[in-house]
Amino acid sequence: MKLVVAGTMALDTIETPYGRAERIVGGAATYIALAAASLTQTVGIVSIIGTDFPTEMLTELEKRGIDLQGVVRHLSKPSFFWAGRYKADMQSRDTLETQLNVLTEFPDTIPPAYRFAPFLLLGNLDPVLQLRIYQQMNPRPQIVMLDTMNYWIQNRRDALEEALSIATIVSINDEEARELVGHYSLRRCARVILDKGPHYLLIKKGENGSLLFTKEGEIFFFPAYPLEDIFDPTGAGDTFAGGIMGYLAQVGRLTLQTLQEAIIHGTVLASLCVERFGPTALLEATPAEIQARKKALIRMSHFMALS
Repeated sequence: MKLVVAGTMALDTIETPYGRAERIVGGAATYIALAAASLTQTVGIVSIIGTDFPTEMLTELEKRGIDLQGVVRHLSKPSFFWAGRYKADMQSRDTLETQLNVLTEFPDTIPPAYRFAPFLLLGNLDPVLQLRIYQQMNPRPQIVMLDTMNYWIQNRRDALEEALSIATIVSINDEEARELVGHYSLRRCARVILDKGPHYLLIKKGENGSLLFTKEGEIFFFPAYPLEDIFDPTGAGDTFAGGIMGYLAQVGRLTLQTLQEAIIHGTVLASLCVERFGPTALLEATPAEIQARKKALIRMSHFMALS
């Protein structure tokens, strides 16, 4: 196994100005694994699903070379479920319903075949679980990417601080970075977060792209791919992370250059993801379509200085 992904596999009901989708497949691990599998065929998932998770989706994941040894199916409980409504700006949203269901029994033991993977992506989970999964990796992964959210910042601060210390790359949005540090300046937030252990920090800014901060004090801006229509932003951040780690797993090394290339790839996959409800676009995207959009993004965002 080259890349291990730990995160949720869920069912979502999504409302946006473009329509409504009932009980579609979602969850961080689903989006991450599909994005990563567009580049590397050795991805394993650690997660839990319920009695209602569609077998057809498991088949689709396996078709793409995604290993499901680490996915536990509960025999009596339904899957984690989330319902949300997006506002007109397609960034703000209201949570309408959350049912933890099987999530309270998330597996903290990973298959032996996963323990030697050099790349580990810890999706948005309780940091206590993130640490337990990391501690089972032997030897420790070369690269650990970590995501989190406001709830864990507020309710699992000590465990989150420890989880940040073992991460190589942290990927969070601008709101989360500000809450974690308690300051509005993203540059100051980055310095404080990087002092906690990670070498790279990615701050996601939705349709305004992303910022990369390094331990050495370098800063890079990456624009988002401009779209005419956004149908469903759910999973965009997870797709972004999956595309990054899939690229790094493919090239087999982490340097500033490979990370920058990986961010471009993750940005492209995220732009495809939001054009359909759920992970549909990721399931249907062809390598040629991904490559064409990648070339277009590079062309529109790179220019020669006039002086």
